[in-house]
Amino acid sequence: MGQKSSKTIEVSALGRPFSLGMLYDCRKDSLIPGMTLWDPDALEKNIRERPQPNSEFEIVASESIEDKSSALNVDASLKISFLSGLVEVGDSAKYLNDCKISKNQARVTLKYKTTTKFKKLSRKHLGRDNVKHQYVFDKGMATHVVTSILYGAQAFFVFDREVSEKEDHQDIEGNLKVMIQKIPCLATEGEGSLQMSETDISKVQNFSCKFHGDFNLQRNPVSFQDAIQVYQSLPTLLGANGENAVPVKVWLMPLKSLDSAAARLVRQISIRLVTEVQSVLEVFSELEMRCNDAIKNSTTQQFPQIGKKLKTFKELLSEYKLEFQRTLAKKLPSIRGGGEEEAVLAEVLKKRQSSPFNNKNLSEWMSCKEREINILKVLTDMMKNTKIVTSRNALDQEILSAKHAVCFAFTLLEDDEPYLSDLSKYLKETPQPESPQDITYQTYDVEKAQWYFPQEVMDAVRQKAKLFIEFAYTDMDNNISFLIAGTTNEKKKGASIHLYKEGSLVSENFEPPSKPEKPAVSDTTHNSVTVKISPPGFGAENIIHYSVEYLVSVEDDWQQMTVLTAGEVTLEKGQSVKTVVPLQPYPLVLLGNCKLTQFQMSCQLAGRNLQRLAMTLNGTKWFHKMKRPSYLGFSQRQSTLSGSDVIVV
Repeated sequence: MGQKSSKTIEVSALGRPFSLGMLYDCRKDSLIPGMTLWDPDALEKNIRERPQPNSEFEIVASESIEDKSSALNVDASLKISFLSGLVEVGDSAKYLNDCKISKNQARVTLKYKTTTKFKKLSRKHLGRDNVKHQYVFDKGMATHVVTSILYGAQAFFVFDREVSEKEDHQDIEGNLKVMIQKIPCLATEGEGSLQMSETDISKVQNFSCKFHGDFNLQRNPVSFQDAIQVYQSLPTLLGANGENAVPVKVWLMPLKSLDSAAARLVRQISIRLVTEVQSVLEVFSELEMRCNDAIKNSTTQQFPQIGKKLKTFKELLSEYKLEFQRTLAKKLPSIRGGGEEEAVLAEVLKKRQSSPFNNKNLSEWMSCKEREINILKVLTDMMKNTKIVTSRNALDQEILSAKHAVCFAFTLLEDDEPYLSDLSKYLKETPQPESPQDITYQTYDVEKAQWYFPQEVMDAVRQKAKLFIEFAYTDMDNNISFLIAGTTNEKKKGASIHLYKEGSLVSENFEPPSKPEKPAVSDTTHNSVTVKISPPGFGAENIIHYSVEYLVSVEDDWQQMTVLTAGEVTLEKGQSVKTVVPLQPYPLVLLGNCKLTQFQMSCQLAGRNLQRLAMTLNGTKWFHKMKRPSYLGFSQRQSTLSGSDVIVV
């Protein structure tokens, strides 16, 4: 719009039902139906018309408010009215409301525009003496009158496709742009051109199509091929004489030119403030997309506690956005009409930046949730083949149905977050962003409120995950149920390992024993060998005793010696050391870089009678043929001791 109230201004129709002589309020950017300055018959006699045929097409690749507004020739003043909700758009202008819902969405838009005729009121008719209804000026409801209209039609074909993490977003959109540029040519060349090559079809087959237009279609296009056919039919849909054309642009004359008592447009909103408002709403749109993507993430589905927080965040953001727009819709007409200064709008924007809804905190919280999802994904991927339970009921079912269960519990996932509470509190205390009261809100580091902060917590979580993985891997008989869950435990920040027996919690801080160090020979004599047993670095308290397996000769069976604590074990001459095995509540196949063969092991938990048979691996043929088989990268050697000779594996 123009900046001076005495000049005629241009406005995009945006699907609104304009007609010559209609009154318009530029303060609200709204049409005034049912009121007119002239009698209909006199108005009709003073309309001048001329043809103005033109057609063009354009590719719109950007989803920014600026570029979408530009595609519809929306200026700054009308744009801020639209952004505030003052203007309700229709037909082709609904394209402005069609926003991407995901960052993983490739989108390219084809715009088609045609004009047919131009109508205007004669200068003679616009004189003061021809006004028949003077009361219109006294009402003060309108500021302008429609004096000229450009007719035509516009259409937007919006092509969308979901992009996977492995695909290049820019390449996909680039390929689609190339194909879209072919549509006008394909449409003008006739039906035969609809036979696309297999290469072209493969580039567009996964794209959907949405149509926003001023044309009355029998069926909206849903695919690229449909879009070609519809594009081809658009010129005929206007009618033989363009009778189906609609207003695309209007010219408005200020009523002040006809009567000094008429209401007027005092000022327009500055470009600077329009840009700031636009930036705020684009930040909200960006956050909504990120939130949608996070909610749809498979890891979020596995941990619904995160999804619940994300949905709460999205609802709070949506509520604030609505209140922000309502404030704009209230302030804009007052500022434009001279009732308030533009500084009022600047204060609304300033207040937002000092509230919990400022850009920095909103973006940081969303980044924290994205990082949390990535952390959980990496850790759960490491614990492959471990069942993830999504609720307390599901966890109860699992632990009640298993004799023994070990659960890796991510703690504090369900806890209320201070930042979300602060957002909710702000909305309750200040229902409208322009509220005059000066309320100071706490500012804090959003990241510090997360369960994975600080780095020491994450280091501990990784170590526990490593122990859990080793522990689960050695359960070759699948006699223990291994689970992953999200829980609340204020005493154990980050993660803890829970041990269950027959549905009851035995320990909420269970530390599985890690693999012990390789046994070492500390002393040898002419008739004995002393082997040093080192305890594992983690979980040593859960080991009841150690077992030393030995044999006198290769032809004999392995025998076992029990040692209650780690330390040195002396074997007499003629004995052969095989390995040292810590007795744990699972069958250990690999310990201290050793492979166990032909053995039975009694497994116990401290103070509890958990007895079961370990997996027996057949090693008889190996003893006879002296082969060196490899099991998961670990090699094994056996020998019979003679004198001071000793083999430690």
